[in-house]
Amino acid sequence: MKYWFGYLTAAIFGGLAWVLMQFGQRYTTLVDMVYPYIARTLQDILAKWSGAVAFPVWQLLAVVLGVLVLASLVLMILLKWSPIQWFGWVAAVFAFVYLLHTAVWGLSYYAGPLCEDMRLEVSSYNLEELTEAAEYYRNQANALSTMVRRDSTGNVEFADFDTLAGRAGDGFHALTYDYHYPIFAGSREPVKELGWADMYSSMGITGVTFGITGEACVNPQIPDITLPFTMCHEMAHRMCIAPERDANFAAFLACITNPDPEFQYSGFFMAYRYCYNALSSLNNQQAAAAAARVGSGAGELLNRDMNTYDTFFWSRRDDRATDFADTVNDTYLKTSGDKSGIASYGEVCDLLVNWHIQTVTLPSIAVESTPFDPYDESQVDLSGIVGAMG
Repeated sequence: MKYWFGYLTAAIFGGLAWVLMQFGQRYTTLVDMVYPYIARTLQDILAKWSGAVAFPVWQLLAVVLGVLVLASLVLMILLKWSPIQWFGWVAAVFAFVYLLHTAVWGLSYYAGPLCEDMRLEVSSYNLEELTEAAEYYRNQANALSTMVRRDSTGNVEFADFDTLAGRAGDGFHALTYDYHYPIFAGSREPVKELGWADMYSSMGITGVTFGITGEACVNPQIPDITLPFTMCHEMAHRMCIAPERDANFAAFLACITNPDPEFQYSGFFMAYRYCYNALSSLNNQQAAAAAARVGSGAGELLNRDMNTYDTFFWSRRDDRATDFADTVNDTYLKTSGDKSGIASYGEVCDLLVNWHIQTVTLPSIAVESTPFDPYDESQVDLSGIVGAMG
């Protein structure tokens, strides 16, 4: 029986994690009312603790855990322990880590969508509305592309990593206190540089947030144009905005409300990229014509930055590593409650289009229309009223 204690312990930890996720899935409203506030407070405490050092604490803990597992494997061989018993206790350790992650941060997947907290109505949209949104984001990106610093070859040259990390919270501060969205009232501790960047670049991974230590980490190798957006994306995760589409939308909002043009350009650049890609992916002649029209309006600098973005990820990509990372991430997201898996990254387009309709299109129509004046004879038909015309 002693050989199975480890498996029993792993089953208990795994079962508790499963119970927590089932509770979150069934009682979404209750979780949304209570859990985010507790989790964000805990993340703030953990972020301040882990922020005492510049390197990611979670990566150090991962190395320590790996060394301990390897050392226990060596001892198992030397002391002739039972491999079955050894594997059971290793499984128990990882099951405990997953339970801790679920309790500390993971239930954020069941806390309700960001659009509800912001009272943003999200509905289906047509090709014209998608095209108009893509054109809007393109135009904003075009204008901002001339306002950021560039090197002698024309490539963007943003501030260094630490400077950008120190400014990334400014947009969230504005969203919280100027626009009155309490959902963004989380930790604004600077993000950290992700260690082992070469490995993550080969997998196409731009950042990682680890709730157990309250750390938001960003791959320092990614192009400057996407650094501010990615920093805000990982900060949004630490604010317990778990779904990828919501974290992307939060990053967009945090970037465009940031007073720094580098953040604004990064936000509109990524918004244009998501909407343009969605438009290009539609398989019909009208969409193809619309995508061609939108793309032709992109300026030289914007196109240069789009190419730089693509070139970086394709040049660093390792197909097997990327496929492995995508499979692991997709499985994790679906298991955690994000049913779309890695496809949820691109679903931010739904939010971007609806935000454009409600924030840009509808207000412009209201401004352009002539206010009703009951004394204006050009607006009121007085012909049926006796004596009104004389």
